[in-house]
Amino acid sequence: MATERDDSLQFVRVRLDGKNYSYWSYVMRNFLKGKKMWGYVSGTYMIPKNIKEGDVVLIDTWEASNAKIITWINNSVEYSIGTQLAKYETTKEVWDHLQRLFTQSNFAKQYQLENDIRALHQKNMSIQEFYFAMIDLWDQLALTESAELKACGAYIERREHQRLVQFLTALRSDFEGLRGSILHRSPLPSVDSVVSELLTEEIRLQSYSEKGILSASNPSVLAVPSKPFSNHQNKPYTRVGFKECSFCKQKGHWKAQYPKLKHQNQAWKSGSQLQSNVHRPPQGYKPPHHNTAAVASPGSITDPNTLAEQF
Repeated sequence: MATERDDSLQFVRVRLDGKNYSYWSYVMRNFLKGKKMWGYVSGTYMIPKNIKEGDVVLIDTWEASNAKIITWINNSVEYSIGTQLAKYETTKEVWDHLQRLFTQSNFAKQYQLENDIRALHQKNMSIQEFYFAMIDLWDQLALTESAELKACGAYIERREHQRLVQFLTALRSDFEGLRGSILHRSPLPSVDSVVSELLTEEIRLQSYSEKGILSASNPSVLAVPSKPFSNHQNKPYTRVGFKECSFCKQKGHWKAQYPKLKHQNQAWKSGSQLQSNVHRPPQGYKPPHHNTAAVASPGSITDPNTLAEQF
């Protein structure tokens, strides 16, 4: 013969620690309703007062159910809280005591949760970790809402948009590109669909980071500042991919190919006199008095390459 299972050893996995009463009471209330025992807490099922011969069984049943509920509550609260419940005999007394002890006004609780949401930022958390942390605060805040608000479709839609803004605002700058794209969509997507997109983007950025490739959506994530010239600290180093003359700063030829300097060098090499359309010779140079080949005086510059450098 199968023995009846003792369900008094069951307990709610959420433990009341004094800060999570709203969530704990929500879970415990639904647990007791599932067992069809919420009436013992609400006061609907009262212990029979007029004890008659036929009421003994009813009293035993009531006491057994009352003891089960008290056991479930004790198994789901911290030890320091459970020790305070020993002075109460009925589940209603236990429940009312916890409610008086930990229930805050809706406004005070809402104020606290709103501040916690504004203070929460992704920082070093992954998208999934950040989403779980944010949704925990959202769920607690939803418990402070009245039944009338929860039944209003316009309010629910506005709440979802507010949650989306809160979530996107607290993201790291790595997701700036996708964040801007989402905010310009019409109609706005749900938070769940946005989280799905962000998880994909997170994997893409992580892959690029491991390969050392710049992210197209946010190049600043992996970008390294360029090394400046030692003589020009304010100008970043840039690599020239085409010819540029260091003399006239024009593109298309090198300094050695500069027309005037090239003509001047040829004149020096052939030993002919400088033409009038060439730049003034350097200080110290004395032109020859005869039409013979030019002879440089001591101390003058005779190297055409050196002369070209001074121009």
